[in-house]
Amino acid sequence: MAQTETASATTADKPGVDWLSVGYYVLLFVLLAIAIAVVGKILKVYDLSQQIQGKKGIQWNNVMGIICLIFLVAGLGGAYWDITVQGSMTLPEAASKHGVKIDAMFLTTTIITLIVFVITQILLFTFLFRYRHSAKRRAYFLPHNNTIEKIWTIVPAIVLTVLVIFGFFTWQEVENSSDVKGQPASLNIDITGHQFAWEIRYPGTDGILGKKNFRLIVGSNKLGIDYKDKHSFDDLQADTLVLPVNKTIRLNIFSQDVIHSVYLPHFRVQQNAVPGLPTFFKFTPTITTAEMRRKVDDPKFEYLLYCNKICGGSHYNMQKVVRVVTEGEYRQWIAKQKPYLTYPLMKELKLAQAGQNKSISQNRLALNN
Repeated sequence: MAQTETASATTADKPGVDWLSVGYYVLLFVLLAIAIAVVGKILKVYDLSQQIQGKKGIQWNNVMGIICLIFLVAGLGGAYWDITVQGSMTLPEAASKHGVKIDAMFLTTTIITLIVFVITQILLFTFLFRYRHSAKRRAYFLPHNNTIEKIWTIVPAIVLTVLVIFGFFTWQEVENSSDVKGQPASLNIDITGHQFAWEIRYPGTDGILGKKNFRLIVGSNKLGIDYKDKHSFDDLQADTLVLPVNKTIRLNIFSQDVIHSVYLPHFRVQQNAVPGLPTFFKFTPTITTAEMRRKVDDPKFEYLLYCNKICGGSHYNMQKVVRVVTEGEYRQWIAKQKPYLTYPLMKELKLAQAGQNKSISQNRLALNN
């Protein structure tokens, strides 16, 4: 009985499709299509009746020319509305160093694309109206013009080349972030995705994450941590991703089942979690959670970690709170986190032997201090 109630509650909590709203819009579209077809037939009958009476009838070329102008005005109005109204729905302020550069690249591309869009659309619809068919004017046939060909080939090529080069160097700086070539990470954190949760692992006092082996995954060792590696003894588990501000963070990303994706929109971080293929991403958070709360005037604001791959029925559950804090606050927080290696697990894995027990105890003592 309890299981049935729990299952019913879980089903009720899942987001569903509002089929009534879907049906309403489908019906509205069908009625609009029928109305347009009816108006078209009426105009066609009127046109034929005028021709039978020896009159000119509807001047369809003029009608189409005027419709082109209407489309131009409506389209530019729609583009203006999209920029002014929906423009506020873009990504929030970047809270990482590389995020500012990605935003600059995106803004540059958007502005150039917008200028080209406005110019080409004005020329396109204006020419359609200005040079609509007329019995008094014959079209000039232009088979080829080298000057025009050069202009519309060279100018876009130059613009696209600048954008590609700009984007290439920005992307290279963001993605080419190995510890050998780039700045060593101040903090290594493991993020492991599975249906439907994220598991977070921090290094202990030694600052080094222990090794993992998927063959060691069991109920009591859900990450497959290899406790033959002494660096694993003080590894910590956490339910919240807490990051010290202005420190280089390396996220080591794993998946235990299907493809997931680590997505931190405020930090402009997105990297796939691929089963059998570990990935990583390095970034530097620059705005603490407290500062961002003041900026957005929301005392309850939190950075969030999402899965940006539809990974199954409960995909929407894959969220974690991300909190950026000062160095002092981070030290206080990390000191309160519990290790993955509990004493019951030590006994289960038969690690409580003399040498290992001594090493584990030393790590625990250092952690508590």
